Amino acid sequence: MTNYTELLAPAGDEESLRAALDFGADAVYLAGRSYGMRAGAKNFDEEGLRGAVAAAHEKGVKIYLAVNIIPSNSEADSFPDYIRAAAAAGVDAAIAADLGVISMIRENAPELAIHASTQTGVVNFRTARELYKMGARRVVLARELSLGDIRTIRERIPDDMEIEVFVHGAMCVSFSGRCLISEYLTGRNANRGECAQPCRWGYYLMEEKRPNEFYKVFEDERGSYILNARDMCMIEHIDDLIEAGVTSLKIEGRAKSAYYTALTVNAYRAALDAVKRGEKPPHWVIDEVNKISHRPYCTGFFYGDPREGSGTQNPKEVSNGGQYFTDSGYIREYDFVGTVDDCADGIMSIIQRNYFTLSDEMELLAPGREPIRFAPEKLLNSQGERIEVARHAMEKLTAVTDISVPCGSLIRKRVKGV
Repeated sequence: MTNYTELLAPAGDEESLRAALDFGADAVYLAGRSYGMRAGAKNFDEEGLRGAVAAAHEKGVKIYLAVNIIPSNSEADSFPDYIRAAAAAGVDAAIAADLGVISMIRENAPELAIHASTQTGVVNFRTARELYKMGARRVVLARELSLGDIRTIRERIPDDMEIEVFVHGAMCVSFSGRCLISEYLTGRNANRGECAQPCRWGYYLMEEKRPNEFYKVFEDERGSYILNARDMCMIEHIDDLIEAGVTSLKIEGRAKSAYYTALTVNAYRAALDAVKRGEKPPHWVIDEVNKISHRPYCTGFFYGDPREGSGTQNPKEVSNGGQYFTDSGYIREYDFVGTVDDCADGIMSIIQRNYFTLSDEMELLAPGREPIRFAPEKLLNSQGERIEVARHAMEKLTAVTDISVPCGSLIRKRVKGV
């Protein structure tokens, strides 16, 4: 059993990959244009996958390829060529849920490490052992397990089998993501990466043939969000996860933005490094996860039944354990407004992403550092004209400032009125 603890980041496109690499991920999971469970993400074609592997390996970061859909017969026929090409590109592991896919990986890319996806629904050590016999060297446990369950699994599986768990991000109302609601209501199959997220919709509950059977729902004039789950946040409990035997801390979000990836990776990197030093996570990382666009947080099933206790909870939020009935919206206190393209000798080049003004309350986010208050002395547009308002997405701006940060740092502004 390894004493190494890995921080695993999502990447749905090249920009997210760069953010994960710049802000401190130990490994990145992504998908090609086929066989991955996030159809809405841009994902990586064959050339893009080779480039992703090269960029990651240059920084000593691993790449895990998601091939976790349940394939049709025709997809199963074409999978051998696909996985051979992925192995040739240099990916470090394949994340798979289907037993046929696992067997095809062993046959066609025997040198490739296999990680059993959370879609496999592993909740006990016997299943983990059987997957190990099939070639899996890591198991991504079901999200429904407690820390006690994880300790038992760790004690009763082979020493060289690793354990990965989700520590941050969206949670699914169905067991390990095995949901049919989306396909039933919209024809979009969640098990093929096409989920329409109907669990986030507002519902009215009516049952006319069961008198005296009462269903407790929280309802207002908009209906009831009876299926809507909170987001998970375990940033204050990394020490408990490590003690339970977790090898890899996984951030959810292949369909989310590069900004989200950068912020979560930066916060969890700082928290994990602090725990490794025997310290508590610095307070600024707790602030960071609250500044990320998110639904109300909880700690999932790690401490038994879902509960509120992450410590990151906004006291104004209405809660009921792991569910959230008020609405399905996000809490968003900050907007991403730009990326630092270059910074030297008091001059900062900025690629604008969203509208901002010099009067906005802004912060710079650099890898491995607490956010820095950002108020440039002067701002110039691409024509060299002095401006107070930046209106045009992707325009290259110049800021005069005494702050020095590396290329790839991010700029955000506080949302007014929040």
